[in-house]
Amino acid sequence: MDLYYLPLSAPCQSVMLVAKALNVQLNLKELDLFAGEHLKPEFLKLNPQHTIPTLVDNDVVLWESRAIVTYLCEKYGKNDKYYPRDAKKRAMVNQRLFFDMGTLYQRFSQAFYPAIMRGEEVDPELVAKLDEALEFLEVFLEKTSFVAGDNLTIADMCVLASITTIDVTVGHDLSKYQHIQRWYEQVKKSVSGYQEICYDGAVKFGEHFNYTKK
Repeated sequence: MDLYYLPLSAPCQSVMLVAKALNVQLNLKELDLFAGEHLKPEFLKLNPQHTIPTLVDNDVVLWESRAIVTYLCEKYGKNDKYYPRDAKKRAMVNQRLFFDMGTLYQRFSQAFYPAIMRGEEVDPELVAKLDEALEFLEVFLEKTSFVAGDNLTIADMCVLASITTIDVTVGHDLSKYQHIQRWYEQVKKSVSGYQEICYDGAVKFGEHFNYTKK
């Protein structure tokens, strides 16, 4: 099973965390987006959107990290520990995955990608929108131990990758979010592979672009 990825990408990191939790072996194929490797004809045949992560599992080709992690759980999970079969519980996990994709990480990228990648000034209004997303997450975690309930799920692993990038890559202040801090400290210790996959990847992200907080 091949995973086309970039180590500094939070969405790629989330797939690697879930695969590790499920004991699924990935053949990692690093793509240098900065050299345009994702635009080569052979990769465009696999994924015409030329995005990473992209998973190739025999005749199954998937992109979008949240789609990939649910696929891995449904096909390779020995039980429903990380992706519950119960409709109510699964719906909550899905909602949090969509929140991570469409709100949390999206607002991070809108606020900080121009500064990280092009050296532009950070827009305070966009940072405020990121803080609003973090406040939503704080409310979620005020009510439950984990992102989507009282047990660790793939939603935690995806949000963990996003939060680590927000924290480590750009040094965004998370100190005012009591419940996020409690959860963050817990999952950093309990999610296998966190240090080498998420933390080290987030450091590489900042280093690649020589980003320093302004």
